[in-house]
Amino acid sequence: MELRDIEIFLVLAEELHFGRTAERLRVSQARVSQAIKAQERRIGTALFDRTSRTVRLTEVGEQLRADLQPVYVGLHESLERARMAATGVTNRLRVGMIPGNAYDLRTYWEAFRSRNPTCALQIRAAPFADPFAGLRAGTVDVLVAWMPVEEPDLTVGPPLFSDPRVLAVGVDHELATRDRAELEMFADFEHVNAPDLPEYWIQGYVPSHTPRGHEIVRGPMATTTDEIFTLISSGDIVTVFPSHTSRYWGRPDILWLPFDDLGPLTYGLVWRTGTETDAIRALARVVRELGCLQVKNPAL
Repeated sequence: MELRDIEIFLVLAEELHFGRTAERLRVSQARVSQAIKAQERRIGTALFDRTSRTVRLTEVGEQLRADLQPVYVGLHESLERARMAATGVTNRLRVGMIPGNAYDLRTYWEAFRSRNPTCALQIRAAPFADPFAGLRAGTVDVLVAWMPVEEPDLTVGPPLFSDPRVLAVGVDHELATRDRAELEMFADFEHVNAPDLPEYWIQGYVPSHTPRGHEIVRGPMATTTDEIFTLISSGDIVTVFPSHTSRYWGRPDILWLPFDDLGPLTYGLVWRTGTETDAIRALARVVRELGCLQVKNPAL
């Protein structure tokens, strides 16, 4: 089985959709179908049960994915280590960013790189849905996440930055005439909902009740920032964001109201306790020495 065919199988096993698999791998759907059919002929049985509406792994397909995934990851990691060694780099540190302001934090990145020239620092976007999965799967080494983080297998490092919160509302929303936001506004409007988030972590972002005791209702489900923006623009929800979002994702259909009674969010470094490395400790040391960045709210 060729490496590309293995990749096609593993991506389809994750997406369970031929069209999305083709788009993600930048190949045609016909190429995906051909690769899967060839694998099934070679193995002698179906790897996927497919109907006009669904694609599901068969029992054999599940077993093959379990066997191939670590081999595929290990091969890519070996190739990456060889590529880095050829350029004089002997180590890497992958930082996953839940917030979208990696550019604001460049002072930390530059200081780390200058002190650790043989370690490749890689900054990657990380989803807020199922936030700690990347750490536990080993796809990132360090995560930048809002506080608090209270996971027994994770270590919380130093804070990176503190950012005021703003309320995002559609330009046609009834709150669009306001200059500022208050938590009590949530009593009349729904907030976004998201899957696989620890309850305490949601509470750290937006409390469950207003100061007068009214419930803050979590409405439509969203897993990406673009999905949230669509819900805000259509007037279905109003939602809290850190203020840097208004700079990095400025949109003509959304207004940003600074809060009078909701303090800033603090973001810090988080990593798996059992996989702490010298590179992780070096980044944490840089952050401690430089201190916590205070982000200014452009809406104020």
